[in-house]
Amino acid sequence: MVICVYGAGSVGCYVGGRLAATGAEVVFVGRERIARQLAGHGLTITDWRGAELRAPAPRYETNPDAASEADLVLVTVKSTATADAAAELLPRLKAGAVVVSFQNGLRGAELLRELLPGVTVLPGTVGFNVVNRGAGWFHAATEGELEVQRHDSTAACADAFERAGLPLAQRDDMAGVQAAKLLLNLNNAVNALSGLPLAEELSRRAYRRCLAAAQREALAAFAAAGIAPAKLTPLPPKWIPALLGTPDAVFTAAASRMLAIDPLARSSMWEDLEAGRTTEVDHLNGEIVSLARAHGTEAPVNERLVALVRDAESGGRRDWAGEDLLAELRR
Repeated sequence: MVICVYGAGSVGCYVGGRLAATGAEVVFVGRERIARQLAGHGLTITDWRGAELRAPAPRYETNPDAASEADLVLVTVKSTATADAAAELLPRLKAGAVVVSFQNGLRGAELLRELLPGVTVLPGTVGFNVVNRGAGWFHAATEGELEVQRHDSTAACADAFERAGLPLAQRDDMAGVQAAKLLLNLNNAVNALSGLPLAEELSRRAYRRCLAAAQREALAAFAAAGIAPAKLTPLPPKWIPALLGTPDAVFTAAASRMLAIDPLARSSMWEDLEAGRTTEVDHLNGEIVSLARAHGTEAPVNERLVALVRDAESGGRRDWAGEDLLAELRR
């Protein structure tokens, strides 16, 4: 089986790197800046538990034609680039190829399915954070799983993911899984605006209250839309905002049992702002705003977070103290 990682940035290089380092035939398709990194350094994959793998000569292409060989295509482009990726893949996918959307937000697989008629497209989620440390080194800085819609077509690749230490958790409730992941990803904007590593940001109650306010709006929008977020942590999704608001010592003790985060973890939105790239905020916090409007509720906190991130993309403030950001969102 040939596996193509399409849009191989941080997450794509990590997932594909583990697959390639453990014997899978992987072709990466992505941007020239990553191709140069890997040509000079190869791929180094590490994680928060201390694992280290190497793929010294990965095949990284910048031409979409490389996807024509693939039996399985893992789409890891930013949500903003989904339509472009579909347009590039449509004339190139070979008959019987399966596409998995490992993207943030709620609608990546839905859009790919619409734009790739006749192709098996499965929704998936990546439950861990990946940091690009430069020189071809990609580090998973939190625990988490790869989850995918249950389907017979994934049986052929299951062994490769198992060998790579990334077993595919097959789910029948991917809409709920995606909603639960989005609840957690609402913190990307808060983290990006704080300028702090994830663990440090989440250790401060004011930032957590910002996230809790965004999550409460999301839970209301999900309820109005008839979406039930899945339970991805030991705590049910509807209880997480209350935990976020607890004093720092209480939260730290409880959170340490829910999710391991090492000091290197940063949100992908922070990385995008650092690199001067457009963020996915419209597909994260903006998704909650759109969902709320469509179902008769409101999401002013998420709407304001979208505006603040957009301002940061244009050179605006990116060093918000927790108390200042909380006051801004309450205002």
